[in-house]
Amino acid sequence: MAAQTLQQPSFLLANLKADSTTKPLLHRCQDLVKVIDDYPAKELHLIFPWLVENVFGSLDGVITGWNLRLLHSRSQDYNTVMEFLNPSGPMMKLVYKLQAEEYKYEIPVNYLPGPVKVCIQEGVPVPDCPLFQNKVQFPLAGLLNLNLALNPFEFYMFNFAHCLITPKNFPPGQHGSNTDSAYFVLVDTYLKFFLPSEGSVPPSPFSDSRGSVTAPSPSYGVHSPSLLKHHIFHQPSVNADPAAQEIWRSETLLQMFVEVWLHHYSLEMYQKLQSPQVKLALLQYRLSMSSMPCQPHAPPGSGTLHTYQEPFSPTEEHVLVVRLLVKHLHAFSNSLKPEQLSSSPSAHSHTHTSPLEEFKRVVVQRFVQQKLYLFLQHCFGHWPLDASFRAVLETWLSYVQPWRYTGEKNNQPQTDQNRTVPDKWEMFVQENLLMYTKLFQVFLNRAVRTDLVNAKNALMVFRVAKVFSQPNLAEMIQKGEQLFLEPEHVLHHRQPRGYLTPSQGGSYLSSRQRVVTDMVFRVKSHVYSLEGQDCQYKQMFGTELRGTVMKLIQIIAQARQTAKRISDHSTEVTANNSFLSWFGLASPDLNNTFSGAEPEESGECLKKTHEFLERALENLCQIFKLNQGQLTQLISNLGSSQDNGNCKQLPDCIQGENGLILTDLGRMQIINGLRRFDIQYQGDPELQPIRSYENALLVRLFYRISSLVNNIFGAHMNALCSRPDFLGRLGRHYLSDPNSSTQLKQSPVTQRMLERNRLPRLSLRPLASYRTLLMLLLFYTFGALLSFGPMSSTLLILCGGFLYGLLMTLFGDKLKTH
Repeated sequence: MAAQTLQQPSFLLANLKADSTTKPLLHRCQDLVKVIDDYPAKELHLIFPWLVENVFGSLDGVITGWNLRLLHSRSQDYNTVMEFLNPSGPMMKLVYKLQAEEYKYEIPVNYLPGPVKVCIQEGVPVPDCPLFQNKVQFPLAGLLNLNLALNPFEFYMFNFAHCLITPKNFPPGQHGSNTDSAYFVLVDTYLKFFLPSEGSVPPSPFSDSRGSVTAPSPSYGVHSPSLLKHHIFHQPSVNADPAAQEIWRSETLLQMFVEVWLHHYSLEMYQKLQSPQVKLALLQYRLSMSSMPCQPHAPPGSGTLHTYQEPFSPTEEHVLVVRLLVKHLHAFSNSLKPEQLSSSPSAHSHTHTSPLEEFKRVVVQRFVQQKLYLFLQHCFGHWPLDASFRAVLETWLSYVQPWRYTGEKNNQPQTDQNRTVPDKWEMFVQENLLMYTKLFQVFLNRAVRTDLVNAKNALMVFRVAKVFSQPNLAEMIQKGEQLFLEPEHVLHHRQPRGYLTPSQGGSYLSSRQRVVTDMVFRVKSHVYSLEGQDCQYKQMFGTELRGTVMKLIQIIAQARQTAKRISDHSTEVTANNSFLSWFGLASPDLNNTFSGAEPEESGECLKKTHEFLERALENLCQIFKLNQGQLTQLISNLGSSQDNGNCKQLPDCIQGENGLILTDLGRMQIINGLRRFDIQYQGDPELQPIRSYENALLVRLFYRISSLVNNIFGAHMNALCSRPDFLGRLGRHYLSDPNSSTQLKQSPVTQRMLERNRLPRLSLRPLASYRTLLMLLLFYTFGALLSFGPMSSTLLILCGGFLYGLLMTLFGDKLKTH
């Protein structure tokens, strides 16, 4: 009877689309749960693509879906969404239901990462992206509509992963960067479910006629065979090991996350990393394309390989999700049992080990390392020089510290500096040498161009120095560099290699030589796989980098002095200006801060800056074995070359036809607060913001009066001030600022602005100051006590002002020289 009440598939989809615009989310999810439970896979197959798009949004970002990146735990729909999309919830139940029937769903190739998209469109193999191999659907009419055919689980995970990088038109003031959003929590939930640190992946609730969910056919290309193919796809019996049938979900989820989130480097970099065979194929393809006439109807974006450029600007939210992935993969890999971790691969192949344990052994190195390295290198080189770089920095530091995610609980807090890096991590350091050395060098290049007076930037330098100063880590890195610099006595081709032990024959010396040779091969293959065969390696502990470190230390010392000077100046200004600012006797600076300081750079922030930089100096000296005497001499030389008057000197600049032009040295001096321009207001003096010590009504009134006078008598005032005689000097005293030319020379103002500010004009704005009004009130009160009337007092004030101007005109130059 229930089957008779079910709607036809076409009507079902139409009703669901109509409900999506009228019903609240809770009721829609309840209806979807009933539909998933009641309808067979044949009919659910038609609504699945629409439902995925309705949840995650369209791949082009036009449809926003449920806005998982903006949905937080405080939202009323949060729990409903989390229950529906849970790994054991209704949505995943629908995925498994369709997976058992082997349905396929298409994804346009245009939404794949740039290098993969272009290679597929040009027909070039993609050996480092096996997930999308052998799944291209070639249409009959040209290459305009290339699609990938994915199974339901792959289709669902692709849309979920792509939701993070799809540009969204979020409402004003909202952006997805919080770690408590529904999307961030779902990523964490999926990782813990499909990559469990303890136990195995729960089996699917649905099965096909053979008694198990059908695993997808292996999608790995010839150049990169599946890591788990031997365990998963070559089982003697389909039902022999259920875990072997379910591990493909873990592998698919991880590859989908890595490919969609990290595979965005340039095609030139992709070509550099390939083996000679693939490079030859690319060269042959280019030659064949160059000999063919241009195709007028070529699809957009399908130009030749060497013209491909993809703009890629990851957001802070993107980087935070990548860091979550890195941290979980370390915890997942470190949950490998000690006996499995210590056994050699050759011995391991003869023992019964679950595919999940084998997956843990190779997950970080084989799946993540290369693409994460290129992703971080791109972020290091293109991220703005501001505090938002902290997300990228912490992602890098999380990867290079896998020992922090071992699950071991110590009595003392696990800080970076008070624990020695265990010797067992030496192999990890060697196999990830560039993650430590190359990225450290790139970070140094950023650090020397960053404003280290800012507490957030100083904290980042301190964090890096603190991590690399952990006992035993620098020695491991140095040993890895020595292994890479060994003579070329091993093969460079990248093929798996087993580890030899003394029990396999030969003397102890020959066995030890084999182990050293294998270590050399491991380091060299790692470097060549990430930087190419023709890379020019720069040592982290070499002479060139040591010079850069000394430069950074000098900049840190300069920034520390600047932070102290700003702190002292801010304290002094705050003490002096608390009451006097009401009378206009305080500093004219609106912010009451030292020039070059940001609003938050005061008080406690500056104290933190000094502390961070002090500890960063100590850690850098520890890493590079710098003598304390050398450091003291360097800082003393810096102190002797700079004095307190240095802050009043102009930055290094040259005189151009339109004014001063900063040099690179001048920019560095400004960034580190060593020198500064005497910043003055460059606009119309009458249009400056109304100060707290001025009466707003009087400022506006006097501005109208003075503007009227200047418009009427402007030409006469110009003629008067242009005269070289005594009257001209007297007119310039009253109608122009005698210090304006001196002040403007201390700032990079243009010549046109300089000339505009020299025009003579009448300014009545000083009369609107509370200080002036108070002085006039006191003067009139004093005149009244002496029996002077208002007119008499006014005449005395005008006469006094005229006599003061007369004396300043006659003797002002002599007073300045003295």
